[in-house]
Amino acid sequence: MKTKSKTNPLSITGIAKDLGLSPSTVSRVLAGKAKSFHISEATSKKVLELARRRKFTPNAIARGLRLLKTSTIGVLIPDISNSFYAQLVRTVTEGLRRHGYSIILCDSQDDPALEAQLLELLTGRQVDGLIIAPVGQSSAHLAHFCGGAKPVVMVDRFFKNLKVPYVSSDNYSGARQAMEFFLENGHTRIACLKGLNGTASSDQRLRGYRQTLIDYGLKVDESLICGNAFDEQNGYTAMKQLLNRHRRNFTAVFAMNNLIASGALIALKEHAVKVPRDVSLIAFDEQPYFLHYNPPLTTIAQPLKELGKAIVELLLEQIKSPQARRPRGVLLPTSLVIRESVARIGPPIARKAARPTH
Repeated sequence: MKTKSKTNPLSITGIAKDLGLSPSTVSRVLAGKAKSFHISEATSKKVLELARRRKFTPNAIARGLRLLKTSTIGVLIPDISNSFYAQLVRTVTEGLRRHGYSIILCDSQDDPALEAQLLELLTGRQVDGLIIAPVGQSSAHLAHFCGGAKPVVMVDRFFKNLKVPYVSSDNYSGARQAMEFFLENGHTRIACLKGLNGTASSDQRLRGYRQTLIDYGLKVDESLICGNAFDEQNGYTAMKQLLNRHRRNFTAVFAMNNLIASGALIALKEHAVKVPRDVSLIAFDEQPYFLHYNPPLTTIAQPLKELGKAIVELLLEQIKSPQARRPRGVLLPTSLVIRESVARIGPPIARKAARPTH
């Protein structure tokens, strides 16, 4: 013999049936719109008490489809194991939470094909906006997502041909800060461990490296420029190539991000090259753990809190006002964090040319 359930399913329809109300009335009460639709306090109280007793949670996705708003933001980054992106996501999440938004976080693993798949997934989840730190050298797979009505903000890496707002550090000036500190300490043979060619951050940092040498009347030695990725393996491999090729015919190394610097340090240790006794090192990207390295690393710090704030502001501006969806870039200044990884080997090098504007 079948027993009759004492309660209806945990749904708006079930609550409505138990109370003898219409599903639309229950839905309006649960959405906080009882007063707007002139629903009595007594009815509202009954609905809320039963919902609380049943531990009812509305289906956020279904509600979002009805309201065309899910209060979620899709965040897509290249490498979640890179602490720079982990810290940036945290500041963005905190900023969005204050405005009632949560995030869906995806890791593209530096793969443009996976990035495109994840963007399809996020748009299918009806997110209210997208925050993208793009990968690869081409923007072709991003054009579809950046040309529609959905708000988008590019972060860190960006493509100027995509007509969407972007937020990044001033990579050019940051590279100049690193190079000028080397020059102040007498270094003229400075190697450069690059990130991925064709990306805004790597290209601008390389331009800052080159232009600083030119401004100080020094030759750009292309054989001292090595690497083509933003990961630790690239830092290790590029550093090994330089050590084998030049036999320490350089006194300093500019590493274009924290992972490249970590890989370079492993290679230097394998070759028994001491920092800064034998080679000085500066990493682009400040990380808390660099303070505990031996020696503590001198770095170029990106303003993570300010970056996160600018990202949230640009995205919310677009969500609130569709006409605000216009291309504009925000470049924030970096800062030099001086520690113990740069040795003074001679008098400061004087600048020979006027510093260009950019």
